[in-house]
Amino acid sequence: MTDSKDSFKMEPKSSSSSNTTTTTTSSSQKHHRTFIMTQNILRILVIVFTAVSVVVTVTNNQTVTLFSFQFEAHFYYSSSLKFFVVANSVVCFLSVLLLIFNLLRRRQQTHQLKDYCFFLFLFDLVMTVLLIAGCTATSAIGFVGQYGEDHVGWTPICNNVKKFCRINLTSLLISYLAFFANLGLTVLIAYKCTS
Repeated sequence: MTDSKDSFKMEPKSSSSSNTTTTTTSSSQKHHRTFIMTQNILRILVIVFTAVSVVVTVTNNQTVTLFSFQFEAHFYYSSSLKFFVVANSVVCFLSVLLLIFNLLRRRQQTHQLKDYCFFLFLFDLVMTVLLIAGCTATSAIGFVGQYGEDHVGWTPICNNVKKFCRINLTSLLISYLAFFANLGLTVLIAYKCTS
């Protein structure tokens, strides 16, 4: 009779140990799913923001007449705006490829994610730097377009092409949103790599 009581006491302990392992595994899987979902949402935001920024910049143009001469303002007349379009296009395209790759890998476990965690961090870091480079180049030329530069004799042009400057400013702000989303993605990946 004591044997049956002892065996009865031992079963709950082994069951409790099994429940603890199951709870830990379940919590780890839930944390992994939350990480993947957050990463994909941020990456989709980067894709949307960069795509919208490119479309707005490329389709933006304005023709004005000054002293019976017609002038057209378009992004391809400025090397800074060309770089801005290329930087946003590259980030958008590569982010789409990485999103597809992540969706194909979503069934893999957390320990397999750590195998390419450094690659994700490096990719997002390079994309963040590329975005901020495009944004700052456009911000600089936008500042000169808005206010001019007296020391070298450049006059402001935004007084003459207000619509063009206003739409480019909107595109620039959207690209800055993409930068902040990508920066958040970089921080998220760095946190995941170190935890």
